[in-house]
Amino acid sequence: MKLSLSSRVFSRSLPLTIASLLSVSLLTACGNGETEGPQAPPPSVSVIKVETSPVGEYREYVARTEAHKEVELRARVEGTLLQRNFGEGSKVKEGQLLFKIDPESFEADVKKATAQLNSQQAAYRRAERDMERGQELAPQGYISQSDLDKLTSNADQASAQVESAKAALKQAKLNLDYTDITAPFDGQIGKAYFSEGNLVNPGSGALATLVDIHPIYVNFQVDEDLYVSYLQFKATEAGQNLSASSDVELSLRLPNDTILPTKGRLNFSDTQVDQTTGTINLRAEFDNPNGVVLPGLYVTLMMETTDKKELPLIPQAAVQENQQGTFVLVVDSNNTVTPQPVDMGRRIGAMWVVNKGLNSGEQIIVEGLQKVRPGIQVAPALKTIDPATGALSDAGPQQNTQQPSATDSEEG
Repeated sequence: MKLSLSSRVFSRSLPLTIASLLSVSLLTACGNGETEGPQAPPPSVSVIKVETSPVGEYREYVARTEAHKEVELRARVEGTLLQRNFGEGSKVKEGQLLFKIDPESFEADVKKATAQLNSQQAAYRRAERDMERGQELAPQGYISQSDLDKLTSNADQASAQVESAKAALKQAKLNLDYTDITAPFDGQIGKAYFSEGNLVNPGSGALATLVDIHPIYVNFQVDEDLYVSYLQFKATEAGQNLSASSDVELSLRLPNDTILPTKGRLNFSDTQVDQTTGTINLRAEFDNPNGVVLPGLYVTLMMETTDKKELPLIPQAAVQENQQGTFVLVVDSNNTVTPQPVDMGRRIGAMWVVNKGLNSGEQIIVEGLQKVRPGIQVAPALKTIDPATGALSDAGPQQNTQQPSATDSEEG
């Protein structure tokens, strides 16, 4: 059976006609307000509520530690070391015997000086008696004045020799005492550079070094303009009511980035400015009962005024930067993201001080920053942050802080 031309044309155009009708139907449906499909939910982000803390003016200085007391133990007489009565690196007490030099020759010197003193004293007594007899006989003419003068001179010489013998005995006893080398104060002794059997003398150098590191000294330098400003403040009525240890708070950061638990106090300032560097030398002291801080360490001295202001602290991860400066993303009451320029101060642990730009109670995004842009709505989950480590945790059972928008409230 053969189809006519009109039949063939109709069969070819039928699919096109059906497709056109479907397209018109879809366009009509869209024009009637029907949606094309479900909308994507707002992105989930983690937020924290901004809190303030008291923060003072703050500066850091590179510093060097120094022992409170330090002495090199040296031999003051020549002799052989017989004893070393301590363990290297151990703590010793004041008066403890540390080294013993062979005292035999010095004991002999003391005996010799004692005998010499006795002899000189006997000679002096004889010369004194001769002078007294001469003084009795001279008025009677039995001896001449010249002989009397000679007897007086002999007595004076004998007296001087007695004094010389006493000095020699005293020196001999001192030399004998120097054979015992004792600790002049409580402290910690270092390495011994000589052992038993070594011959030592005053030119041998240090036998060992004894230090007292409780408290520990910390030396640092400040710029002359800052120090002058400090002195001017101390000259005011407000400054006179504060002691040097109460108007600033001193802390010490050790080389392993830990903070010494004890606070420091200023105890020395130099009397002149270094003309080369334009700085003045200052010294602080810190209690160091456990001996954690050793002399010679490079440390960071942190100085903060006790007059503090309440300023916001936020995590460093929440801060972003562009060509205009630093900013954070704030989530408002409608859960809308708004960039907020901020002026940042110093870092404290994992937190960053905000000098300007944020208020207490505002919510900022700390996680999910890459998923948002200004002007969009988000689904925020409230978190708390550990200021020391920066670790986030759930704020509680009410994690989602999303509030109904003004439009949603009106529709309800």
